[in-house]
Amino acid sequence: MTSRERVATALAGRQPDRVPFCELGVDRQVAEQILGRPLPPVPNLETNPRSLADEIELAERLGKDNIAYTLRAPVFTEQGSADGQTNYYTDGLIRSEADLDLLALPDPEDDRLYEPVAEWAAGKRDFSLWVVTRLGLFSAILSVGMERFFIGLLERPGFVASVVDRYCDWAATVVERVCALDIDVLASTDDLAGKHGPFFSPTLFHDLVTPRFAAIAGDRMTHGITRPWVLHSDGDLTLLLDDLLSLGIDGLHPNEKGAMDIRAMKRDYGERLCLLGNVDLNLLGLGTPEEVTEEVRGLIRDVGPGGGYIVTSGNSIAHYCRVENVYAMAEAVRRFGAYPLESDAPEE
Repeated sequence: MTSRERVATALAGRQPDRVPFCELGVDRQVAEQILGRPLPPVPNLETNPRSLADEIELAERLGKDNIAYTLRAPVFTEQGSADGQTNYYTDGLIRSEADLDLLALPDPEDDRLYEPVAEWAAGKRDFSLWVVTRLGLFSAILSVGMERFFIGLLERPGFVASVVDRYCDWAATVVERVCALDIDVLASTDDLAGKHGPFFSPTLFHDLVTPRFAAIAGDRMTHGITRPWVLHSDGDLTLLLDDLLSLGIDGLHPNEKGAMDIRAMKRDYGERLCLLGNVDLNLLGLGTPEEVTEEVRGLIRDVGPGGGYIVTSGNSIAHYCRVENVYAMAEAVRRFGAYPLESDAPEE
């Protein structure tokens, strides 16, 4: 199978020739070590970090089955930097109705916005091309500021809803336009939960978020998200799973270790969802290659049977991940991921 076929088969819940290995992203500092050369700095956290040629070379060196292009709406926040290279968000800048004029988004009908995606689609070779975006919710949370956003749900619900709607309306057009191109996967990255549960009560999520996400998703056949859809959120999504499944998602990422039990998810939802994840980021940063190998081997053994599983890190390859551990993860997929799996072997 080609990488495209392998990923498509797994996302359809079926068994490919081997378990795919994919990532939403690889941090620039790690990518530079793998490629052996410097890469251009990332101006902000919403832009694509490298060229198609660099992304393909990185995928080849790691044995990844996907390449990922990031196309997300800008967020309006203060930003910090831990080391001069790794940026992070601090407080939002859209703090009241008076700030709404600051919320200027690129024209989603401008063809130039999609020209790079079309170029990547034309040059992706046999890799599975993932477009990484947001459906709007988390962009709104970041731009308003997390504390201000959730207090605003009670004290200024109209203001909060107006920010969410601006982002969701933008995403609806972008998703439609992107899915009309020759991409393979639409990956949305709106964080919805923390380790101890959702940011919202199930009722509030059902009333505020589900209808907006459903409008963006469309009928999944003729408009909206017409490509396989991987939904990413950190944290424990258990209380939101019914709503998320109602949207028609194809894959759930990353089933965060310490928040969700990916093995229980396989047992309870494996026939309805492709599961992606969840190699421990702490292990990738602090462990040994041998420990990483055993982690991946166990995940493939327990989550891989029957298909519908894609190995990824527990989020993305962060700057603190040790390169030797990233290579160990990739090698373990090659070593243990071919079907039939070890766990499929008949007992003697």
